[in-house]
Amino acid sequence: MGAKAPETAENELRRRLHAGDREAFAELYESCAQAVYRHALRLTGDWSTAEDVMADTFLAAWQGRERLEEGRGSALPWLLGIATHKCENTRRGLRRRLVFLARQPPPAAVADFSAEAASRLDDRSRLRAVSAALGQLRRREREVLSLCVWSGLDYEQTAEALGIPVGTVRSRLSRARSRLARIAEQTQRAEQTQRAERAQRPRRNPEPARVHGEVRNTAAIAAQPVREETP
Repeated sequence: MGAKAPETAENELRRRLHAGDREAFAELYESCAQAVYRHALRLTGDWSTAEDVMADTFLAAWQGRERLEEGRGSALPWLLGIATHKCENTRRGLRRRLVFLARQPPPAAVADFSAEAASRLDDRSRLRAVSAALGQLRRREREVLSLCVWSGLDYEQTAEALGIPVGTVRSRLSRARSRLARIAEQTQRAEQTQRAERAQRPRRNPEPARVHGEVRNTAAIAAQPVREETP
């Protein structure tokens, strides 16, 4: 006999999960953990929080496995739906944590000019830029954008993950893209104005060289993938 078709195998995995098969749950974790982590990272903008969300998501999935519907294909939309709710539940706590950290003195500078360190600084700057731009979107638009654009779900899978109609997914995604385009345009105009103002000021000292990793237009890169640290 030939191998099962992908959809049939996914339905079988759903059936086994629903029945409490621990090996099936291990297979689910192996195949979907990174996707859940990346989705959480994009919504929270914090690596540590994303790891916690991923762990909480799989714990909730196991505890709520009896609610998983059978015969619906991949279980990834179900997991990402759980992760989306977990991100929203931790949003207020994350905000309090960031406020606390912002009040702390900056860490002592460490001389490290290796390529790896420079790459990490650039990744952190890009992640902060993406988070800042996405933070200007409505939460529901941000969730749909993350699921459709970054996690690669189609409209029907995103609708399943969020428990909303497909038409609502389409309209939210359209609004999110339009809003990001306006944010990018506004940010670009603001940066042009700032550069023009700086150019008109008398220069007492040479302008320092641009720091590696500094991001210019935050909204313009908000729809680009970012490199994530794996948990």
